[in-house]
Amino acid sequence: MPERPMQTRITELLGIDYPIIQGGMQWVGRAELASAVSNAGGLGILTALTQPSPEALRAEIRRCRDMTDRPFGVNLTLLPTIDPVPFDEYIRAIVESGIKIVETAGRSPEPFLATLKAGGAKVIHKCTSVRHSLKAEALGCDAVSVDGFECAGHTGEDDVPNLVLLPCAAAVLKVPIIASGGIGTASQLVAALALGAEGINMGTRFVATDEAPVHDNVKRAMVEADERQTALVLRTLQNTARVFRNAIAEEVLAIEAREGATDFADLRPLLAGRRGRERVLEGGDINDGVWTAGMVIGLIDDVPSCAELVQRIVREARELIATRIARFA
Repeated sequence: MPERPMQTRITELLGIDYPIIQGGMQWVGRAELASAVSNAGGLGILTALTQPSPEALRAEIRRCRDMTDRPFGVNLTLLPTIDPVPFDEYIRAIVESGIKIVETAGRSPEPFLATLKAGGAKVIHKCTSVRHSLKAEALGCDAVSVDGFECAGHTGEDDVPNLVLLPCAAAVLKVPIIASGGIGTASQLVAALALGAEGINMGTRFVATDEAPVHDNVKRAMVEADERQTALVLRTLQNTARVFRNAIAEEVLAIEAREGATDFADLRPLLAGRRGRERVLEGGDINDGVWTAGMVIGLIDDVPSCAELVQRIVREARELIATRIARFA
């Protein structure tokens, strides 16, 4: 029997049962995964730039609606790319498709906020620092996703982990906070709530689920890995990203160590997103491309369905609160 809902400002804002949000992951945030998380009572997220065009995003949104009648959102990462991205057109596709929850990341969402708000969307901005969280709040974002140093992908350059970053953010922000980065268990949900967050964002943990559209070799590698099996690449370019520590990541680290501040062009063949998608996530060769992974891989020991994972986290969180924590009340 499903667990009863957990109410926080985040669940009320988003219209979901549990304060558990799926990260907006490139190549992974497709309808199969997003709908499964939403059907489980959390919030699934489609990743806009996983789709090759705004029209393809419209089609993916329609496909997700065919798979769930629960709320789901769309992530749009606002960063420079090798090939220019028509962000205005993606925003138009999101709004005209009736999406009411949008997660932005990367650069400031300010140029697009008026359009998103006019379309009735709630906007969550992902931040890796308190100062950027405050700016997002001042711009009018409805919530912030505070991303600690443990996270997969771009970590920022401050290197502040969630045990410090979350309470620092909670001390000054008025909008609801979603804890993001390195999270995948019930105890971490409870800890995040205690530190001032009102929900959690899980990316890497949702990759290791039945519905995630990635090769089983990737999921198995995550189960077998420990918390040391990630690497920080592009530190020399002040564009740090946390990835799974494999042969390609080691090669990138060796180049950076040998040559210092490296031109990205020298590393592009190794770090190309298409290579990671085709050879690793789709092809299953875990050593022939980079793929982002958070330190939470050390806490992943199975590949459940999204429903099993969400229900387990909620059930165990309640048990922790009622037993281990209640003893100190």
